[in-house]
Amino acid sequence: MPSYVIVAIGILIVLVLIIRLRINAFIALIAAALAVSFLADGEMSSKVPRVAAEFGTAAGKIGLVIGFAAVIGEAMMRSGAADRIVQAFLSVLGVKRAPWALMGSGFVLSVPVFFDTVFYLLVPLARSLYAKTNKNFLLYVLAISAGGAITHTLVPPTPGPLAMALTLGVPVGLMIVVGGIVALPAAVAGILFSRFLDKRVTIESLQHSDAEETTATSPETVGSTGPAIPLWEALLPVILPVILISGDTVVDTLREKGTVVNVEWVEDDVVHVRQKKYGQFTVPRSVFAKNVTPEIGDTPELVLETEDVGGKTKVVNAAAVVPNRFNDLKRVTTVFGNAALALAISMTLSLITWVRLRRPEGKEFGQALETALLSGGLVILITAAGGAFGSMLKLTGIAGDIEAMFEGGQAVGLVSIFLAFGMAALLKVAQGSSTTAMITVSAMIAAMNLTPEQLGFNLVYICTAIGAGSLIGSWMNDSGFWIVAKMSGLSETEALKTWTPMLIVLGCVSLLMTILLSYAMPLTNVT
Repeated sequence: MPSYVIVAIGILIVLVLIIRLRINAFIALIAAALAVSFLADGEMSSKVPRVAAEFGTAAGKIGLVIGFAAVIGEAMMRSGAADRIVQAFLSVLGVKRAPWALMGSGFVLSVPVFFDTVFYLLVPLARSLYAKTNKNFLLYVLAISAGGAITHTLVPPTPGPLAMALTLGVPVGLMIVVGGIVALPAAVAGILFSRFLDKRVTIESLQHSDAEETTATSPETVGSTGPAIPLWEALLPVILPVILISGDTVVDTLREKGTVVNVEWVEDDVVHVRQKKYGQFTVPRSVFAKNVTPEIGDTPELVLETEDVGGKTKVVNAAAVVPNRFNDLKRVTTVFGNAALALAISMTLSLITWVRLRRPEGKEFGQALETALLSGGLVILITAAGGAFGSMLKLTGIAGDIEAMFEGGQAVGLVSIFLAFGMAALLKVAQGSSTTAMITVSAMIAAMNLTPEQLGFNLVYICTAIGAGSLIGSWMNDSGFWIVAKMSGLSETEALKTWTPMLIVLGCVSLLMTILLSYAMPLTNVT
């Protein structure tokens, strides 16, 4: 059966089960993976085991990180760290700049904490600020939404961006850095558009709200129960993993891995080479290794790939490996920049802070951890199922067929960005979940086996394009739509007039930033 037909069947199964029959995304993705596996080539006895094996591989990549991130979010909420961060933004920016404070709080908190939890935390502040100023309630609500939604879809360790990075083989640190760069202008555009909406949309529920209810939580009292938490301690669980993971990516980028050289001629014991940066030099034959890259030492070394032709050695590739001061540092950052270890350290610190300040009883402590892990567990199942589905799509041979469409792998550039964006937007409109859209579309794109050489830029920009598309088209089938509407008191019509178009602005600005950065900063050598 042609690969396109099998892929179409797999995608159709996902869409019908999720959209039409309202089946959980985990079951839908596993069912599609099994169907594709049975239709693809291979021994009948391997059809089911290979789905299970790929599911386990995907779960192994993201399970620890998502579990740790869920616990960090819960601990930050219960210790008052999240409240402290909000208060810091408000104290620095003041009530007049409260929208920016709320946007900044949402932007930071949605990195380790799920969007719905962030919104639950911050919407009482929007109400209390409205009670104090008697204006800009919609602006406050949408500012929270803009900051929270954009990092929810672009910056790990939030599950969607994390799953995209791991599925497409993008370093998590690179995804954090580039996702943050793309997200910031989008968040600013979101808050500016929110000001536009605030002046033009009247919220009917505010005309009948009870002032006593809106002041239940105020900027002065949030997080005031119990000992105060230092700001640095509140921010540490968020900033530390970002520094550790991103630092490893930066060091890896700065480390010189080798440059191509021209081989002048080969003698019995030396090789004469010429390279633009280092000029002409000779390297002892003793340092050669066929198809082996040696550890970088204190002196320049030459690595040759050779083959025997008629009893003589023919050089087919050569590279000069030059010492670099970042090499020793790389040995350290490789360990502590591992996403799982970085999040484990952050989780430990957040739990220590919670226990030190609030001293929860054993039962409360255990129930809180269980609640956090249960919320993360479903995300792990869906993400791993998406990984298995993507791996089965690869078995159909779709990558080779797509490569043939582009005449042997010529650069597909903007076509791939718009394809990723459009597929994510379509799936988001159809089934409502940004995370499911990101997981599913990244699995489909991974099956195409696109490379930076084909694209002309790093695959991280495909990830940000998918994240941008997953923001588009939030309506009644999106849980985020109902969280924002019900918690803020907006009617369905008011939410469609405000929340939905604001997310379209976020998605379109993110797409524009993705395109600009893919040309200005292609990052093709970052792996």
